[in-house]
Amino acid sequence: MTTQIDVTFDFRDDTPAGKDPDLLSPTLREYHQILWSKQLSSGHTFTLTKSESVYLLHESRLGRFPLSSDAITTWLKGRAAKILKEIPSESLPPDLGYTIGSAIIFPGNRVDGAATINGARGFHPRIADRFDLTLECIRRHYRGDASPLSAALQRYADFFALFSSFHEYVEFFLLDDLWDSRASRIRFFHHFDDFSTPAVPKTPGDLIDYLQANIEFIEARNRRIARSLM
Repeated sequence: MTTQIDVTFDFRDDTPAGKDPDLLSPTLREYHQILWSKQLSSGHTFTLTKSESVYLLHESRLGRFPLSSDAITTWLKGRAAKILKEIPSESLPPDLGYTIGSAIIFPGNRVDGAATINGARGFHPRIADRFDLTLECIRRHYRGDASPLSAALQRYADFFALFSSFHEYVEFFLLDDLWDSRASRIRFFHHFDDFSTPAVPKTPGDLIDYLQANIEFIEARNRRIARSLM
């Protein structure tokens, strides 16, 4: 296993054309294994191993946790297709590709045939695959508050219990740049009012701002990941 991580590497480069890097990029899988195999605040080490049957696996006295990769930034190309057509290509932020800053792991096993977290956040209209909104749901899960993803997150309560608090979850997965500690709130990519505002921006200007916020988060998290390895 390599001990080096290139935060500029685009996982589409070692994935067959048209296929999903979350499933098929060997570099992404290895980077996840390196980054998230580390000590929890409980003193236990969250060691990840590769398996033929699951993407990554942690198995210890803490439990058995099959894990999968998921992209945590989305350009909303399908949901915002009509608005994207109104925006000149030169006005769009640059596509930085799929780097490690835009990837995370979630439990990958289905519980009672229900959707995984990846599936639930992708299909829920009030989340629309946005990770800022997903992280707000995770924050509420730790508080015991309801959210659009309550049922999905509760199915994997044992996974979130590995992290003693929301703040530990954020720090463990190096998500600090999406959390405003002074204001104690998520740094949302788009206007947010208790899940009553549309998850998909409705105007070209709002969509450009949303995309720029995504890019800034990816860049900041990549820098944070690089620093964590020094």
